[in-house]
Amino acid sequence: MSDKPYNTLFLCTGNSARSIMAEVLLNQLGNGRFRAYSAGSHPGTEVNPLTLELLTSVQLPTDNVRSKSWDEFADAPQMDFVITLCDSAAGEQCPVWPGQPITAHWGFEDPSASEGTPEEKRDRFDKIFRQIANRIKIFTSLPLTTLDRVAIKRELDTLGTNHK
Repeated sequence: MSDKPYNTLFLCTGNSARSIMAEVLLNQLGNGRFRAYSAGSHPGTEVNPLTLELLTSVQLPTDNVRSKSWDEFADAPQMDFVITLCDSAAGEQCPVWPGQPITAHWGFEDPSASEGTPEEKRDRFDKIFRQIANRIKIFTSLPLTTLDRVAIKRELDTLGTNHK
């Protein structure tokens, strides 16, 4: 892997919560080493308002976030990594990504599906956000320039199974 920024695409079915959180977090925590994007196989028409509320509350930028289809990335910059964040997207037939990016699955509960009081829903969004942030922090600390593709794939898969 090289010193250029690593293009990373996070996928979920709706692209309204988890993948948006991951995109914003990696762009912030990656310190220029990463360029993150997000998309969905069946995106909604808008980002979940609780996602926007959470990102704003922790002072992360939300100006350019929007729900979008993974079809937009067929002719986009070549991805180095494609990471699914929900079991639905992981089980779907994904497009063929140019350049053979390293893929991984990091499953998280869907905070958009949570029920309860508004405060309980916010708590669920906060919990999932913290879980995603923890994985992103570990991901950004990996010595990618010194690892080969097999080792990077193994590390990403380990992140998906050992860090809930």
